[in-house]
Amino acid sequence: MLNTSKDILYLVLSFCILWITVFICWLLYYFISTVGGVRKIVKGVEDKVAKVDALLNLVKEKVEHSATYLGLLVEGIAKVVGYLKDKKNNWRNNDDLEDNEDEAEEKPKKKFGKKIKVKEE
Repeated sequence: MLNTSKDILYLVLSFCILWITVFICWLLYYFISTVGGVRKIVKGVEDKVAKVDALLNLVKEKVEHSATYLGLLVEGIAKVVGYLKDKKNNWRNNDDLEDNEDEAEEKPKKKFGKKIKVKEE
């Protein structure tokens, strides 16, 4: 069986090819497992992106529908603010008029202070 050195060389080469084949099979197994894991991760990311897209579309629709009411809301707020400004100006004007009337009717002010009685001895 092992008559020449050539037979030993063939035996060693076949043994090395066998180990290289086992190593390549092991490497392919882990590569395929890694690709499968990456595929699951990508699918999960795609699902999350689809959910975010659906959420953004929902928000967009809500904003578009509420935009029609936004003009009315702004007009209403402007009217309320205008009303409050008018009310404030009227209140100030009334106070100013009352102050002017009070000043015209007022008598000269007396100095306020404690009266001290002096006892004579």
